Amino acid sequence: MATIKDIAKELGISPATVSRALNGFPEVRAETRKLVQETATTLGYKPNQIAQKLVSGRSGMVGMILSLGPAQTSAAGFYEIMAGLSDHLADRDVDLVFHAATATDPVAPYRRFVSKNTLDGFILNAPEENDPRIAFLEEQKIPFVVHGATSNASYAFFDIDNKSVAVDGTNLLADLGHQRIAFLNGPQNHAYSKARAEGYLEVMEQRGITSPDFALQYGSGDENYGYAASLALLTERTAPRPTAILCATTPIAVGVYRAAKDIGLSIPQDVSVLAHDDAIPQFRSINFNPTLSVTRAPFRDACGPLARILCDLLDGTPIKDLQIRQRAELIVRDSTTMLQESERIPWQPKH
Repeated sequence: MATIKDIAKELGISPATVSRALNGFPEVRAETRKLVQETATTLGYKPNQIAQKLVSGRSGMVGMILSLGPAQTSAAGFYEIMAGLSDHLADRDVDLVFHAATATDPVAPYRRFVSKNTLDGFILNAPEENDPRIAFLEEQKIPFVVHGATSNASYAFFDIDNKSVAVDGTNLLADLGHQRIAFLNGPQNHAYSKARAEGYLEVMEQRGITSPDFALQYGSGDENYGYAASLALLTERTAPRPTAILCATTPIAVGVYRAAKDIGLSIPQDVSVLAHDDAIPQFRSINFNPTLSVTRAPFRDACGPLARILCDLLDGTPIKDLQIRQRAELIVRDSTTMLQESERIPWQPKH
């Protein structure tokens, strides 16, 4: 393997100049830096990570910590995003360190890694309002990017416009004539669930559609939750059944489909179903029968932006330039249908 001395000998310059050029020192002329970098590539030079950290203060490693709680273990798309992040970071010569945490204190693994000073930054997912992980990293002045965003986020993030996810879905169902629209949301403490609840309630209010307390529910986001919650709604335990159900995830929609089938209801003739689709391989919405109408924003599409944002943050780009939201795509398929005029009966408001 080539060394700094080999590069210096090849170019007829001092090893000190080669070292400064490879580490981006400003006193080295641009043409010299370019020549050194090209020669290093040609000779197969690989930097010594320990020495590089001493010079640059960077280890070339970032971390992502998965808390093994019920919501996280049910997130089937998490491992897809892990693979995608690893690939995109590797393209920037940055390695991803993954840690599965079992401690009840969500900050404990961050505290341990920060104390070791081995990572340049972190990627966080599933943020909560007043998230203690975010508060700790901000206090320690550790760079990080979040997949998702809380209200008034002061940090770098990549997110979909979760309020618009619910606004677009609810508007579609209302345009189809539905007056009894239930929303099976994700965990109540997650920021995306809060934003989607706001979007759903905003549309219902703007369009003068009654939304009883039971119409908006929160849960783990998995199939079992979708089955139990929709079964209670569709068997009319509390009120006339909804004519449409909006689901926060495709696993929830799987549960809704199963519940409807078990009690002899047909989709979409008896109940329309629309879900948000993160493009999880195990729950492809196009493979549902009938095919599932969705708002779609694949998990894997977040990998590139998250890697780029964190690397740009490490390179000094201001946080305000690294706060990115994208709108999900609305795809109408066979699980939603127009309601007959005679069926457009709202839930009765409480007196």
